[in-house]
Amino acid sequence: MAFAKEPPHQHGTVGGSAIVLVNLGTPDAPTRGAVRRYLKQFLSDQRVVEIPKAVWWFILHGIILPFRSGQSAKKYASIWTEDGSPLRLHTQSQAMLLHEALAARGHHDVTVAMAMRYGTPALPDVLARLKADGCDRIAILPAYPQYSGTTTGSIWDAVFSHYRKIRNIPELRLVKNYHDHEAYIEALRQNVLAHWEQHGRGQKLVMSFHGVPKRTLLLGDPYHCECHKTARLLAAKLRLREDEYLVTFQSRFGKAEWLQPYTAPTVQKLAQEGVQRIDVICPGFTSDCLETLEEISMEVRHDFLTAGGKEFHYIPCLNESPAWIVALAEIAEQHMIGWPTLTTAPQRARQQNDAAIGRERALALGAAE
Repeated sequence: MAFAKEPPHQHGTVGGSAIVLVNLGTPDAPTRGAVRRYLKQFLSDQRVVEIPKAVWWFILHGIILPFRSGQSAKKYASIWTEDGSPLRLHTQSQAMLLHEALAARGHHDVTVAMAMRYGTPALPDVLARLKADGCDRIAILPAYPQYSGTTTGSIWDAVFSHYRKIRNIPELRLVKNYHDHEAYIEALRQNVLAHWEQHGRGQKLVMSFHGVPKRTLLLGDPYHCECHKTARLLAAKLRLREDEYLVTFQSRFGKAEWLQPYTAPTVQKLAQEGVQRIDVICPGFTSDCLETLEEISMEVRHDFLTAGGKEFHYIPCLNESPAWIVALAEIAEQHMIGWPTLTTAPQRARQQNDAAIGRERALALGAAE
């Protein structure tokens, strides 16, 4: 295997530290062509679809991509903003605010970058850029609070695949999950209470998580359990009784059984049973995106109202809420323990001087050879 060409190691230098906030991804535009490229990359990941590769290739290229790309493009167009994809914009803002929050805590020597597992900016490209910038310690922070092999596991695949071709691999720290992190649960609590303070409170709080095939649970994936733990902790923080909230799963795809209960049929049943108002939150999504803005706030809203419901309130994702940025900073900080990130101005000056001396020595050694 050929390794990528790298610059010579510079003795005496102190490498930088970085946090990479990784989200799922989004098409570059709400067009058929852009959506097709995105779906092809996403649905070709065997972590996402575990059907035998040869069989799935025929289904994907013969049925799904030709017919679903146009339909999905219309859905993306319904939530697209003048500045682009909501998911990309929120993730970019979160990365910027996280950098500011870490600096406010004294972590001045930390780069914060945003990457996407599918689409752009591609995770391998971001990792390559950080290496070129001299980062020798990198913490990967997925935007998924609950771990699943279909999401966080796929990020690890991309990270390991990238570094297979790198000779001098940086120190890596991988944030597996934070579904029960106190600051994350507190951010959710504040988000719900802020909505209730402004709009009143519904009869039921529906916590809708992204679905995955049921077989993943049976084969050992912890996602289902972590979703329920998040829901229990949030309900406890909100002081909800068991009959005041529900856990559901959305975004089912294909004919196989997925985690249940499904969100759309559940809210329809609530309306048919006489529940007039529900509030829906998606705790597993940290940025609003197609699955929250179009699927929940548009499609599921329609399902509830047409089934007889009177009021449907979608509670937005954490997005740029101050409590969520605090949570991100705490999670990142806990995974940088021991790294030289708390640097004073005199220390930075000494590091820069040491780096300059190291470069001069490297040049001298090169000339001597």
